[in-house]
Amino acid sequence: MLLFFHPRSVRQLIRYHQNTAVRAIAFNSTSESCVSLENEREIDRIAKIISDHPFPDVPLQPTLLHHIPPSNLSAKFVENVLGRLFAANTNGVKAFEFFKFTLHYSNVSLTSDAIEKTLHILTRMRYFDKAWEVMEEIIEIDPSLLTLKSMSIVLSKIAKFQTYEETLAAFERMEKHIFVGRNFGIDEFNVLLRVFCTQRQMKEAKSIFNKMYSRFPTNTKTMNILLLGFKETGDITSVELFYHEMVKRGFKPNGITYNIRIDAYCKRGCLDDGLRLFQEMEHSNCSPTLETVTTLIHGAGVARNVTRAWELFNELPTRKLCPDAGAYNAMISVLVKCRQVEYAINLVNEMEEKHISPDGITYHTMFHGLMKSNGIEAVRGFYEKMVMQNFVPETRTVVMLMKFFCGNRYLDLGLNLWGYLLEKGSCPHDHALALLVTSLCSHGRVQEAFDCAKQMLNRGRHMGKPVFHMLERFLREAGEIEKLKNLDEMIRKLGTAYPPSRGHALGLSTPFC
Repeated sequence: MLLFFHPRSVRQLIRYHQNTAVRAIAFNSTSESCVSLENEREIDRIAKIISDHPFPDVPLQPTLLHHIPPSNLSAKFVENVLGRLFAANTNGVKAFEFFKFTLHYSNVSLTSDAIEKTLHILTRMRYFDKAWEVMEEIIEIDPSLLTLKSMSIVLSKIAKFQTYEETLAAFERMEKHIFVGRNFGIDEFNVLLRVFCTQRQMKEAKSIFNKMYSRFPTNTKTMNILLLGFKETGDITSVELFYHEMVKRGFKPNGITYNIRIDAYCKRGCLDDGLRLFQEMEHSNCSPTLETVTTLIHGAGVARNVTRAWELFNELPTRKLCPDAGAYNAMISVLVKCRQVEYAINLVNEMEEKHISPDGITYHTMFHGLMKSNGIEAVRGFYEKMVMQNFVPETRTVVMLMKFFCGNRYLDLGLNLWGYLLEKGSCPHDHALALLVTSLCSHGRVQEAFDCAKQMLNRGRHMGKPVFHMLERFLREAGEIEKLKNLDEMIRKLGTAYPPSRGHALGLSTPFC
């Protein structure tokens, strides 16, 4: 069983971790490893500078020139910084500024990966005009850098946030003006089809298929994409009906086809049907993959069949399949669902012993299990372990932890989490801010709530209207009108530079009194 760390301040843990890292460098005999670690630190440093920068009040590019000599830039460095900015929820405009900096101030050759990350950051925040601007600029440099993945990233977010007609218009614009000189064929059609299928917009997907299949002759991948779409709706009958139609049309099922069908059954708790397809898959000379077995382990968890899950997990080596973080996460999830959290902790330890790094899913699953069964001290211990390992949790985990800390009146832990994220250059989600501010205000800690809100705005992120109105009420009651004016001015200025999403504060609607 995991021995949890004794409670101590998060900042002490961070300092301890940093000192340990320095000692590790001193004893590392491989100079290449030292360079790698130093490069990692430099990536984190630059990403934090960008995240913390008060753009647009202060131009970002002169700051970048001061901290990053263009001669020191490399393609991999640019990719990694953009990756950090994406993970840190940094405002897309700042990432765009960094991208333009690398474009105009250095001789680094752009890579498709850097472009894809930039597009992902921008479209996630619905900055579609800037995404088109990026693609149009790349056309002038090297059109071959725009990939099918680039297309998929942009179209997926347009389909999510805009209309069916606008998504089709975007596809047409890409064909005629962006992917110049490229003959659109089945691969591009499959991208468009998958966009609607992954959004569970099957009515639109079928419309696209009927409208365009004569122009783009379909292949097995097309059929699998549609099958995936039906699976995403959770309707097993639709999955099986389309599967039989697919076979009738002359398409031979492959491993991906079987994986999709197995997943459909497993998600509905029909483990026996999933295992039947698993056997059928083996008899059809479609070798099950690690993904197939991982899906079945998840299915055993849905069915609360921990014995079968262990059997599947332990059979992996005999099938010559090496378990990865995904397989461990599946088994950990089963154990958490079945309230066997101590065994789940042992698996996390086993992962680390085998040098398989726990990822965001590992931490989220473990925190969920510990909250349900072991209480605050276990959660605190695992949280401190996460900090010791320098791991920055995903947004949904941050929100879950903040809700747990604030809901159980551990406001100092909530503030510790907030401070840790800012120290790591990550900008927390506005839902996390809402939870923290609500709890702080309700316990009379209005100054700290005000400070957290300012930190959020300083990093170029909007706050929700309910959070602002709560702060407005408490600041008025406390007679802190100057602070309220300061907050209002920051929100209005932010609105002129960064388009807010629906539901975000746009400043005061009533005069000060």
